Amino acid sequence: MSNPQSSEQSSSYGQFLDSQQEVSIDEHLRPHWTQAGTITFITMRLADSLPREVILRWDRERFQFLQLHGIHCSDWREGRERLSPEHLLDFEKNFRRVREDELDTCHGNCELRNPASAKIVAESLLHFDEVRYQLGDFVVMPNHVHLLVAFPDSESMRKQCYSWMKFSATRINRMNGRRGSLWQEEPFDHLVRSESQLTYLRDYIRQNPIKAKLQNNEYLYRQSNRSF
Repeated sequence: MSNPQSSEQSSSYGQFLDSQQEVSIDEHLRPHWTQAGTITFITMRLADSLPREVILRWDRERFQFLQLHGIHCSDWREGRERLSPEHLLDFEKNFRRVREDELDTCHGNCELRNPASAKIVAESLLHFDEVRYQLGDFVVMPNHVHLLVAFPDSESMRKQCYSWMKFSATRINRMNGRRGSLWQEEPFDHLVRSESQLTYLRDYIRQNPIKAKLQNNEYLYRQSNRSF
């Protein structure tokens, strides 16, 4: 289950974040930064992948981080925007690492450990590759998915993530004879800034099943042959 499909040929699929170009920020449950053509690292997670007590603990830790840097606020999202660039980078790196570590403990029912469910997710990601977006590496873990992808415009990302989640949830629920929410509504996303960061993220995707101590039949990994 380690490699469902590889690109037949190598091609450029996106660019790195250009600080001189416009960045679109969509504020919903969390901010989403998009830039046309820029490679984006996306994490989609199942609805039961992070217990409520874990999320509440993270909120407390975020407020503690902000207070340590002299920022007192009622909404950590607003307070985060008042951090210096250096401290904001530390904030994002710290809580991204904490989130990924928690996901790898495999909370919840872990529906995507089922090879049939993982295949449905992989097929949904690959379906419109080279039509609506340019897909890079991805891994389907038991309770979350990591992928690298570039969209042609800043409006496409949230719409496409919703489409992936709706399509795969419908098929998986039908296969299992049940209803209800499968995915957490809001994915996490991060614009890739450099070649070294892309290399790091590709390696992270490849190594994620090893880090989580999974067996070969518990995940689905696809490595793209596309360059950047």
